[in-house]
This record gives sequence, C-alpha cells and structure tokens, in this order.
Amino acid sequence: MTHDHPDTPARAASRPFGRVLTAMVTPFTGDGSLDLDGAARLATYLVDEQGNDALVVNGTTGESPTTTDGEKEQLIRTVVEAVGDRAKVVAGVGTNDTRHTIELAAAAEKAGAHGLLVVTPYYNKPPQAGLLRHFTAVADASGLPVMLYDIPHRSGVPIETETLVRLAEHGRIVAVKDAKSDLTATSWVTSRTSLAFYSGEDSLTLPALAVGSVGVVGTSTHFTGVQTQEMIKAYDAGDNATALALHRRLLPLYTGIFRTQGTILVKAGLAAKGLPAGPVRPPLVDATAEQLAQLRADCAAAGLDLPE
Repeated sequence: MTHDHPDTPARAASRPFGRVLTAMVTPFTGDGSLDLDGAARLATYLVDEQGNDALVVNGTTGESPTTTDGEKEQLIRTVVEAVGDRAKVVAGVGTNDTRHTIELAAAAEKAGAHGLLVVTPYYNKPPQAGLLRHFTAVADASGLPVMLYDIPHRSGVPIETETLVRLAEHGRIVAVKDAKSDLTATSWVTSRTSLAFYSGEDSLTLPALAVGSVGVVGTSTHFTGVQTQEMIKAYDAGDNATALALHRRLLPLYTGIFRTQGTILVKAGLAAKGLPAGPVRPPLVDATAEQLAQLRADCAAAGLDLPE
C-alpha cells in the first residue's frame, strides 16, 4: 500500500460539500409565484429522505434565469432555515455579468449560504483571461467557498485545464461542478490540483470517481439520492462490483430525467409523489402526459416507484 504525502494533489481530494448534492428545483404555487413553504418541505425531503449532503439552490435546475434577485435571496434563507443545520446550502450566483454575480454572491452570503456555485459566463463568450478575472473577482469579493460550474454546452465556453489549474491557487475556489463530459480534462485537473470535482452529469458519476472526482451535483438525485450515496460509498470502499451494479440500475433515470429539460421532468415527478413543485415558468413548459408516462417507465426500469 502506498502512502501519498498529505500535501500532494494525488491524495484523495477532500469533499467540501459531501458526496451527493441535488440541484434543487424551485417550487412555485399554481399561479407561478414562489412557494417558500414548499421549498422548505422539498429541501427537508431531499436531505432527510433522499440522503443529500448538500443542496444547490438558484441553479439552472432551480429556474434561476426566471427568478428575481429578491426571490433568490428569500429562497436561500428559507432552505438554510429548513436544513442548514444538517446539510450545506450552496447558492447559484453565476451570471454573465461579473458585477451582478458579485452582488448576488454578497446577498447569498448575507442570507446564510454555505457556498457559492458560479457558472461560466454564458452567451458573451469571454476568452480564458476573462474567465480567470471573472471567477477570481467573485472569489475575492466573498468569504464563502466557491464551486466553479464548467458547462460548455450551455455557456458556449469551456474552462480550460490551464485556467482551472490557475484558479485552484485561490484559497476560496475549492470545487468544480464538472459538466464538460471530458474525463481526460477532468483527469488532468484532478491530478494537478486539489479541487474537489463533482460530476455535473448524473450518468458520469461513477466513471468520474475513477479519475479523481468526489461526488455529484445531480438532477435525478431528487429521486435517486439514497442509491447514488450507496454507489459512491461502495466505490470509496473498493467494492467496484456493487458500485457498477448500482450505476447500471440507475442509468435509466440518470439519463431519462433529461429526455426533455431536466427541471420539467423533476417537477412532474415530484408532483406525482405529492411533493411541492408546481408549474415551471416560461419559456419552459410543463411535462405532457406522455412525458410523465415515460418518466414512470424510466423510474420503474431503475427500480423506483413513481405513483400513478
């Protein structure tokens, strides 16, 4: 058995936010307004019944493009009050405007968040030097630990390996939500830094662990949290056969939740379970009866029951 020096990046990266995080949907009432009571109930369910170590609020799955800054702040306060004593609450604060992102970060810190999720600025396609400046400015302006969110298929720009290595030098930049789907790039960064990598794609969680990642920020984990915890713990314990069996079992839902935009199907599934969700806000549209039937089939294929 080899013993890595504790200061080498090759050591098992720490888990600043635990193993399993869910990018929580934002419950709305029937008329589309914010349902804070529902948010507290949903957060409690995700932590106490689905085994989540942390929740991401105000992420894209939480419909952050269509919630106001005031609603975002209320949501953080509500979720921190509901579960903050037993789970980390990570606030999505990323925008494509550095100044606005810093304002949201300050509001999130004041509202009690334990960490920040900062997505790559989207649509304006900054060069790598711009990304370095943006993420550094946000981390400099806040006292909270930062998880970068690398999702080039939505933002239009990847955070390149060399940029991630430089950002890892910042004391408050501690983690990456990795939705790049490039395990070679992941391998390079996890081998050269101590950034905690969380798979941003449910179905890549197990292979990501094999190249140094520590967990997942999931969408299907609204329903698969307990089993996903089991899978990661089995992998950690060296029981690869159990981890692989769980990965294969959950695959129909890991992928099925994205047959259309993930928020749409999560909200439909939660409503079927009698949990707070409500409608989506435009430009999203609520799930059709056919989509809900397919989600039921995907859940059944993953060994999970979605009530009729």
